[in-house]
Amino acid sequence: MTATPAGGRHGQPWRAAGAAVVVLLAMAGAGMVGASMHTAATPHPPQPLHQGGGGRVGAGGTVAGQGVPDADTKAADGARPATGLARAAPTIISIPRIGVDAPIMTLGTNPDGTVQVPPLEQAMNAGWYSPGPSPGEIGNAVVVGHVDSAKIGGPAVFYSLGALQPGDTIEVARADGGRVTFTVDDVRSYPKTAFPTELVYGPNDRAGLRVVTCGGQFDQAAGSYVDNVVVFATMTG
Repeated sequence: MTATPAGGRHGQPWRAAGAAVVVLLAMAGAGMVGASMHTAATPHPPQPLHQGGGGRVGAGGTVAGQGVPDADTKAADGARPATGLARAAPTIISIPRIGVDAPIMTLGTNPDGTVQVPPLEQAMNAGWYSPGPSPGEIGNAVVVGHVDSAKIGGPAVFYSLGALQPGDTIEVARADGGRVTFTVDDVRSYPKTAFPTELVYGPNDRAGLRVVTCGGQFDQAAGSYVDNVVVFATMTG
């Protein structure tokens, strides 16, 4: 692993995976997802933290490409199960590549329609957006979390989220005693002014998982980070 300064709140170097330097910065205390709710068959919450045109996280911390991943396009037809599980709250998220094994709390929306996030004092916990599908159900289950927190004095649960690569696995334990395995399809960074709401919260004919955190530079004036990092994954076991 190499390290490069990235202007984080704590002045600490942020990690990079091999040659791909992925800048990950924490969520501001105000809340990770902001915007108005959309009315649809599947609840569409606010755009996670204000965003602009998205692109793939590339080598050297650059963003390559302007497209967004097709949520219904899979590497091999039939390789990923199209059936889903019954609803059950997630309890733990495990991401072996980046050493995450964290409790998941249940979140909803704030009175202003923004998506709740874990308190900064509990920044080592992830949060599940409960108005949407649970991990394993058909549709996109959304899990959010901080990258660092002044309250805990450093890196938080999704500090290294951007280091994930297609093919990596994410496991989610559920309250019904089951464990669901997801395989990463893509990892992308988006300006908060162009957050891909439909790809994250919109419908999916498979059991998908979206893991969201903050990225980019910290805007001192606004008190928040300028980008979001989104991991797109599909249930494979």
